[in-house]
Amino acid sequence: MRVMRGIVICGSLLVVFLVALALAFSQDQAGAQAAAAPPPGAPAQTVTLSGHVRDQAGPVAGALVRVEATENKTTTSANGLFTLRNVDSRAPITVTAWITGYYVGWAALKPAGPEISAGAPVSITMKRHYTGDNSQYDWFSFNGVQGSASCGICHPQHVEWQVDAHSQSAVNPRFLSMYSGTDVNGQRGQQTKFNAAGVPLPPDPEQPYYGPGWQLDFPGRAGNCAACHTPLASKIPNTSNCGWSGCHTDVTAGFSNGVVPPGPSPLRLTGNAAEGITCDFCHKIGDVYLDPKTKLPLPDMPGILGYRLYRPTEGEQLFFGTFDDIPRRDTYLPLQKESAFCAPCHYGVFGGVVGVGSVANGTVIYNSYGEWLNSPYSDPKTGQTCQDCHMPPVNYDYIVFPAQGGVQRDPNQIHDHRMLGVSDARLMQNAVTMTTTARLEGGQVVVDVSVTNDKTGHDVPSDAPLRAMILVVQAVDAVGRPLALTGGPVLPAWAGDLAGLSGRTYAKILRDDWTGEEPAAAYWRPVTIVADTRLAPFAADRSRYTFALPAGDGTASIQARLLYRRAPQKLMAQKGWTDADLLMAFDSVALQIASTGLER
Repeated sequence: MRVMRGIVICGSLLVVFLVALALAFSQDQAGAQAAAAPPPGAPAQTVTLSGHVRDQAGPVAGALVRVEATENKTTTSANGLFTLRNVDSRAPITVTAWITGYYVGWAALKPAGPEISAGAPVSITMKRHYTGDNSQYDWFSFNGVQGSASCGICHPQHVEWQVDAHSQSAVNPRFLSMYSGTDVNGQRGQQTKFNAAGVPLPPDPEQPYYGPGWQLDFPGRAGNCAACHTPLASKIPNTSNCGWSGCHTDVTAGFSNGVVPPGPSPLRLTGNAAEGITCDFCHKIGDVYLDPKTKLPLPDMPGILGYRLYRPTEGEQLFFGTFDDIPRRDTYLPLQKESAFCAPCHYGVFGGVVGVGSVANGTVIYNSYGEWLNSPYSDPKTGQTCQDCHMPPVNYDYIVFPAQGGVQRDPNQIHDHRMLGVSDARLMQNAVTMTTTARLEGGQVVVDVSVTNDKTGHDVPSDAPLRAMILVVQAVDAVGRPLALTGGPVLPAWAGDLAGLSGRTYAKILRDDWTGEEPAAAYWRPVTIVADTRLAPFAADRSRYTFALPAGDGTASIQARLLYRRAPQKLMAQKGWTDADLLMAFDSVALQIASTGLER
């Protein structure tokens, strides 16, 4: 409980109280703006505005000047001058200015103000934003409202982010149970034991086993999982590779006298850190570090280590965004619209010998950014970015609630912060195209199935190697009895309840070099990629299946299902994961078979 100016406010009511105050203030503003706005259908009254843009050193050349939330824009001349034509003078407007390295500057103009009515020059003074990074920064809060909830007071995108996987990265039960070596109920598995030669021993079959876990293999070492999943878990400078990599144990870190900490753990987090990848984190990113030769992130600099952050000191604040006309504490960052913005957390190299900026002989475990980079989608003239698919336009026209003073904008420029992914059925069902044909040939039913990755800018499936697409092809007679498979591929044992059925799998299969397990789930161990049957962008896979004819006259019904499965069923059972298969595509073909031939 806290006291504010003699008013006692319970913590649970604080947000309501603040929002009510903000709404009252913004409604007064909205009323004033409505009174000044022209009546509907009033004839347009346009003027030409001229002015100058300066900073403390003098004129600013090349600044982008815009009438806020419109396409009426220009750039300043060498002496900082600008002219905007056809400006609607019937309502209040804001003229903004932006150039790299500066906050967005602005000038607010009233309809009857001298800048409009007398043609006086519009003056905009710009301020350079700070360029340092304060790792001790206390992540954003507003009037006592902590974390990303403070963003939700003004921004509708907060509700979208709450259902986005990024907001769940610190509490994702699959991640946490794999990291800790427990099941989803917290039952801990067996600690990994090694023989004298350093080879791990198999789990004791007489004891409960809940699948692999990082902490079971490497107790006392944090690992670098927090660098991507929980980047707010520590205030270690993100320039400290050793600090965030978590390679040191508690003991070896102790010998460094605190210079090299043991690394942040993603477990038992509270406050902002438990929110995973937050609004404030993404909007503090000003640049990414990529290898100039490979164009990929540096292998030993994942997540927070691959970003240049601009966390402020006391009295400063800065947010990077995709608009160049939001004044005060904001600046425009084109990078936020580029796939490279996603790269440091969507490229992972494990194993090998860690060096500065490299991992010798390491294994690329996930690389959706590199897959996009190697595809036609990365062509800037004809391609698409990660954001085009995963953050499509929304169906509303503001980024700040209108009641909070938000201005109307083009919805095509506002990005969906649900950041659509594998939990979105519509996105997944629009990822690939499947076609199925069937015919009678040589006294058999011949089925051809084609699966084409024609709608996704990276391999399918991508990222975590536990994921798989499974094609299941089945043929039955008129009463539902399966027709005998006489030719074609069948599903492997790791397909669980689908094993032995006719079909194909699309997955990256790892072999555990310690145990020989295949497919390996503990991809932080030394592993070998033994197969990669995933579909690259625009790649197609075609498979053929032959089935025996049904007895006598009758119908042969063929069904093809393409399923998405998050992990092998054996691992899911060990961990207690209950994610259902997602149906990505379905085809059905019926053949009417008569004694004199075939009808379709």
